[in-house]
Amino acid sequence: MVHYSKSDLDNLPTRYKSNLINSCTGYKSCNLLGTISGKGITNLAIFNSIIHIGSNPALLGFILRPLTVRRDTYENLRQNGDFTLNHVNKSILEQAHQTSAKYEKGISEFEKTGLTPEYLDDFRAPYVKESIIKLGCRYENAYEIKENGCLLIIGSIRHIYLPKTIQHTDGWVQLDKAQTLSAIGLDGYALPELLARLAYARPDEFK
Repeated sequence: MVHYSKSDLDNLPTRYKSNLINSCTGYKSCNLLGTISGKGITNLAIFNSIIHIGSNPALLGFILRPLTVRRDTYENLRQNGDFTLNHVNKSILEQAHQTSAKYEKGISEFEKTGLTPEYLDDFRAPYVKESIIKLGCRYENAYEIKENGCLLIIGSIRHIYLPKTIQHTDGWVQLDKAQTLSAIGLDGYALPELLARLAYARPDEFK
């Protein structure tokens, strides 16, 4: 078994350490975050840090790197407030990954990747037409993580779009039916398969 101590991690090459830490923490969600600037320029970026914050009210969060360089996503959020989250599925994997490239300001990742912006129900931010599960969200707050300068962005969920055929009668959404991908680190992708859905766990009921 390989063992890395804190001192080992501190002395690893930067890219090696990034790959190690980003992948060993487990599978992550894989979403395309869509925004639009005040001048109408669309932006699309892949994120693997989307987390559930709460269901009532419906809130989610994601991590933004420090604002020491240009962050079009953050600028657009501050200008318009609306953003979309679009599940990455198997059919758009390569296009989704390409959105991580650092394009010049004013260039839309939609145009560069061939993905299609879609506007639904007068929501200002663009959805990804090719995505099967889409969420429309509103920026609510940002919290600085003092340990590394990143921001935790909190958004409220305003709209959810998904096929009726992948939702169970109790509301639960079966993501593997939509071929929703998971991320492994910064550049690995997996197609999860549902193994089981278990009953609510209670003390003394484990077999």
